Amino acid sequence: MGAVAAPVDLLARERALLAAGHVVVGVDEVGRGALAGPVCVGAVLLERASDPPEGLTDSKRLTPGRRRALVGPLREWASAWGMGSASAEEVDAWGMTTALAVAAARALDGLTPWPTHALVDGPWNLLAVPRDVVLGAPIPPPSRAERLAVTPVVKGDLHCASIAAAAVLAKVARDDLMGALATEWPDYGWDHNKGYGTPEHLAALRRLGPTPLHRVSWRLPRAVEGERPGPSD
Repeated sequence: MGAVAAPVDLLARERALLAAGHVVVGVDEVGRGALAGPVCVGAVLLERASDPPEGLTDSKRLTPGRRRALVGPLREWASAWGMGSASAEEVDAWGMTTALAVAAARALDGLTPWPTHALVDGPWNLLAVPRDVVLGAPIPPPSRAERLAVTPVVKGDLHCASIAAAAVLAKVARDDLMGALATEWPDYGWDHNKGYGTPEHLAALRRLGPTPLHRVSWRLPRAVEGERPGPSD
């Protein structure tokens, strides 16, 4: 029989940073690959290395019911948490990278105490705001989140408890929002596709055209023309 893999220590990075005197925040985004609705960013602040709620892992590996069951325990476990978003209109005006950075700054803005180090899901610094925005669009104001020390962590929601927690909170919040918006725009199936490019959603777009909540410059034209949409969060 093969050797059993050792369990992943979800707090290894946080513990090391906390021991060095940092206040740590985990950051992750959801909704990047959707065709409609906002992009949302969750932020979970840690001042101590207590064990996270049981069952915490990559939000995409959890059922909707399990994600929702984790929300209360995660909020109690975190020292503080925040949520930020950027609208479809902002995605179109700024481009996805800038919109995500603005949403992240909004998520961090109300945290107390202010973090000194961010663990961010992915290979790049989600908090950095590019200044090469769409011509004519307003340039986002500078954010103090841009000055934070950042460690990008590839597949961070599998390896860092704070990142995984941020993703779960953001996913549940965004899913709830898309469910509420579905009552205003019932033909697009947002109550179950959450704005992603399912066959039903694409068929409604071809039949009815986009709503004000669709990202008309981000994936949408190619998706409607038949190009396979990107994976969901």
